[in-house]
Parts: sequence; C-alpha cells; structure tokens
Amino acid sequence: MSDLPQKPAAGVSRRTVARATAAAGLAALFGAAATAPARAATRLGPRTRDVSVPSAALGRSAPVRLILPSDFATRPDKKYPVLYLLHGAHDDYTSWTRETDIEAFTAGRDLIVAMPDAGPTGIPSVWRGGPDYETFQVKEVPALLARDYRASGVRAVAGVSTGGYGAMAHAARHPGAFTAAASYSGILDTMAPGVPAIMDAIVARENLPAASLWGNPVFNLLTWRDFNPRARATGLRGTALYVSQGSGVGGGGDPLPGILESALWPSAQGFARTLALMGVPATTHFYGGGGHDWAHWKPEFTASWPILARALGVPE
Repeated sequence: MSDLPQKPAAGVSRRTVARATAAAGLAALFGAAATAPARAATRLGPRTRDVSVPSAALGRSAPVRLILPSDFATRPDKKYPVLYLLHGAHDDYTSWTRETDIEAFTAGRDLIVAMPDAGPTGIPSVWRGGPDYETFQVKEVPALLARDYRASGVRAVAGVSTGGYGAMAHAARHPGAFTAAASYSGILDTMAPGVPAIMDAIVARENLPAASLWGNPVFNLLTWRDFNPRARATGLRGTALYVSQGSGVGGGGDPLPGILESALWPSAQGFARTLALMGVPATTHFYGGGGHDWAHWKPEFTASWPILARALGVPE
C-alpha cells in the first residue's frame, strides 16, 4: 500500500529543497556470468566469507562478502535463495556487516546473503566506456553463487543510498531477475531537479570526470533516462517493492545527513507517484525528519524484512 504524505512535516519549500540539493551536490557525502573460477574464499567467521570474483565486466577481480546459511555444510544437496545487499557511496562491500547485525539476524534462516562491491562511488551501473557494475552484480555474481554455493534462482535485492538506486535500477532493468527490491534513502529519480548535480558530485569526489558515468545529462539524455529507475518503473511490475525516505528536516546535531536526505525527498516522492499512476504496488514509508545515515537505514531494513522474506520464501 502506498503511503504518500503531501509534504514533509516541516513544510519544505522549493527554494529550501533547491538549496539543500545544491549543498548535497557539493558535499556528495552519500553513504555514509563469472568468466573464471573465483579465487579461494577468505574465511572471516563460521558463516562469513570474502570472495574475489574475476570479472570480465569490470576488467579485474572484485570482492563479494558472503554470509552462508547455518546449515550450509550439513545440507550438501540443498539450494538457497539469495539476498543481495548493496552499499552506498564512498563505502564498500563490508558496510552491511560493519554497520548492522546482518550476520546474527540471518542466523537460522535458509538463505545466502551476498554483498558485492560497487566501486568507490557505490553507483552499480554501466559506466560510459568504463566498468560495468550492473553486469557484475546482476549476472556474474549470481553465476558464481549458482556454481560454487548452491544458490537457487530466487533473489531479492536491497540497498542504501546509491545502493538503493542500484536495487531499484537492477530490478527495473532486469524484470523478473529479483522477486523483491527495497530502497532505503535511494536515488530513485536521477533526473529530478538537482539530482544530476548530486550524481556528478559523487563521481567527482572520487576524482573521476562527471561524464564518465552516463555522459552529459542534456546531450546524453536518452542514456540518463535508460538508467533512471523512475523512467524504467514499468519493469518493476510483479516485483515486491519497499521504498523508504525521510524528509530530512527537523533533526538536531550534524545538519549534513538531514540536508542530504531532504535533497532526495522529491526524487523518492516522484518515483512513488509514478508507481501509483502505473498501478505498480509498493509499500512506502515516507517520514518526517531523519538523516542519510545508518541510524535510520537499519530500522528501515527491519521494517522491510517481512516483504523480503516472503519473496525469498524464508522465515520472517
């Protein structure tokens, strides 16, 4: 069921949103089929492994952190669904185990958790003349898991910030590849006012040319549209969806997480409205205040878990 309030609780004007978006764009502090056998996994704990995956799409090997089911070693003939968790900008594949209790949370549940790398920007897309993180995450990692870790074809994906973008973009651009997709403060309309500047700033912070992602948002408009979750929303029909976003206003302490969150409020609202107009069901949670940080993303993951669990066919 959609749950769209008309405005942020504190009443954000267009001018305020514009200023917040500009500030966020300048700051860009978001985040807080395998071609060869994977290298030997590094064992980090009873169930957790780091695997280096040789990738033709990236032109190099890239890491994936795995959390295996509790009974993986004792059920050699059993196949498991996979939950993909995507990290945000200026972070890496270790973020979910570093910032959450995902290892303990999934203990006793019959699933594999896969946390693939998305590079320093955390934007898991097909870069213009560069790495193809989309193919790495949607094709190569699943092929590895099916071959070496008995993964079934049942998959769900969730992510924070740019990882939330990736979750919805992957599901929209590859209809049927995921049974569910969840976004926590994701960038869901990359062409909303001010958002191209935010994307450019995220890229620039890693000392990369802004045009190296999808080119110029004006001259390469069709490419930007092609990778925009809102523009590809029809591909989400039949996928269980969860979208959460805070207004980012009214909080205390460090103002930056609130500014970043408020800058993405219109993008998430527009995405949800498009889903509603198209008759694509989604569970949404739009809340007043909040920040672009793990303190808010962790409870949102917990809130979305029943949707993900049902789609994966595992206990809630």
